[in-house]
Amino acid sequence: MFDFLKSSTHSKLETIIQRLRMNMENNYKDAAQLNLQELEELFGQLRDSGALNSKQIQNYESQIDSFRDRLRGFTHKDQKPTWV
Repeated sequence: MFDFLKSSTHSKLETIIQRLRMNMENNYKDAAQLNLQELEELFGQLRDSGALNSKQIQNYESQIDSFRDRLRGFTHKDQKPTWV
């Protein structure tokens, strides 16, 4: 809503989340997995450096947990070909 009030750290995290959702919706499984890894790494760096407050940490942790649950088994490697 008030995007202009968000700091650059939030915009970086939100950009990754937006790409992750887009890749999930388009069924780009491997790209979505890479986005989740990127999100986890950046979140860890920002959390450890103290750039996020406790409310932001809780918010992003819950989003990351939700993405982990949704992306479990969401890979092309686990799919069985229909012609075999």
